[in-house]
Amino acid sequence: MISANNVTLRIGKKALFEDVNIKFTEGNCYGLIGANGAGKSTFLKILSGQLETTNGDIAITPGQRLSFLQQDHFKYDAFTVMDTVIMGNKRLYEIMKEKDTIYAKEDFTEEDGIRASELEGEFAEMDGWESESNASMLLNGLGIETDLHYALMADLNGSQKVKVLLAQALFGNPDILLLDEPTNHLDMDAIEWLEEFLINFENTVIVVSHDRYFLNKVCTHTADIDYGKIQLYAGNYDFWFESSQLLVKQMKEANKKKEDKIKELQDFISRFSANASKSKQATSRKRALEKIQLDDIKPSSRKYPYIDFRPEREIGNEVLMVENLSKTIDGVKILDNISFTLRHEDKVAFVGGNEQAKTTLFRILIGELEPDEGTYKWGVTTSQAYFPKDNTKEFDNDLTIADWLTQYSEIKDATYVRGFLGRMLFAGEDGIKKVKILSGGEKVRCLLSKMMISGSNILILDEPTNHLDMESITALNNGLIKFPGVILFSSHDHQFVETTANRIMEIVPGGALIDKITSYDEYLASDEMARKRQIYTMDEEDN
Repeated sequence: MISANNVTLRIGKKALFEDVNIKFTEGNCYGLIGANGAGKSTFLKILSGQLETTNGDIAITPGQRLSFLQQDHFKYDAFTVMDTVIMGNKRLYEIMKEKDTIYAKEDFTEEDGIRASELEGEFAEMDGWESESNASMLLNGLGIETDLHYALMADLNGSQKVKVLLAQALFGNPDILLLDEPTNHLDMDAIEWLEEFLINFENTVIVVSHDRYFLNKVCTHTADIDYGKIQLYAGNYDFWFESSQLLVKQMKEANKKKEDKIKELQDFISRFSANASKSKQATSRKRALEKIQLDDIKPSSRKYPYIDFRPEREIGNEVLMVENLSKTIDGVKILDNISFTLRHEDKVAFVGGNEQAKTTLFRILIGELEPDEGTYKWGVTTSQAYFPKDNTKEFDNDLTIADWLTQYSEIKDATYVRGFLGRMLFAGEDGIKKVKILSGGEKVRCLLSKMMISGSNILILDEPTNHLDMESITALNNGLIKFPGVILFSSHDHQFVETTANRIMEIVPGGALIDKITSYDEYLASDEMARKRQIYTMDEEDN
């Protein structure tokens, strides 16, 4: 068990947390939720001991081991993947290194022998002989191939490093597991594996995530951070949402009844307070009025942007025709003879682990890259707006937010442009902030403003939910569901894909395309999908 006792954290004059008391018990998985800036990651750092509290303390059951997901992707570049994972159990790794040092001695003494014997006993008690095979199982489950298990961390790409650090956090069956955005940069297969791991994990888990489906799948409880307090709910994210909305509704209804009663009493008092025969009744009602107290309904700190894509022109029957498209990059065939035709009601999710293939196809379709072979043709009634996964170039300038968005608007009126910024929660002086200093989430909201102001009837979005908070993801999800045009998009957010897409495309290893008019859940459950996964697993084993 881990608990926070009267925890207060002040940053300058601002109290981020004030007198927080909460217990996280064994056998439960807690989803820690809250608006951007509410302090979710900060609270995890307090629990893990990375941050000191201003007041209060954190208590952990004696003898229990805490593990947390490291955020510094370069911290272990000098170590092998295997060593990095085993470092998740600090004591076990220390024993292994001390043993190696002793056995490497040329002048092995009797004292060395005694010490080595002690270490061997402790090593066996910690299941040390199985440590490498256990680490390999975690790495394989997350999609790190066996031939990389003894490679240097420095030789891995960013996505692979994230998976190794996640394996490190999970290693050795920790008693308390803290995970800050564990699904970031994971492919769908790795997320699915992690879901099953956490569902079967018997100790304490506290997780921060913007993936609603993930939270619904793994969480037994939800801890909601709002205005420096943490309210605990039994149930997953959807249960919290329904419960919190119902609670506010009930409080408002109770206040309405109280307000009606207050008005009734005030009317009686004003009418009969001067009437001698009614004076006792008026006095009695004054006492009753003084006892009525309205519930304090504090508004949530959550803010939902207003995302509404309105195409200026309706799409005709001809939308997009792709014929025999191929592309090779650095000697690897990314797209292999791909062909498909879009209909005017299509909302297509590109899924699967071939990230480069999705981005490459999108960049070809918006004219940033040329295919090696094949052609594509947009219909004459179409207009495209593109959301890139890498937005570095978009914001590499000295423009303010308002000026940046104005350059993409046909109407240059400042009030008109600021209206779109206001919908995306950029209010007042936010408009004069320089775009180059914006956070990841702010840049995404700027790009969505650009797409809204374009009036396009085709939206192409490459991982748009990255860097967004839960409220913004929900708003974007709803905006795309309502959008009357065509959408091509990629996302690792299961619920986002399931609720938006009516057609699924997957570019499999080798560059071929699977194309199904179906929902995402139906696609995952299909026999073809199961056979395809089995084939790829067999191929990997053969290799």
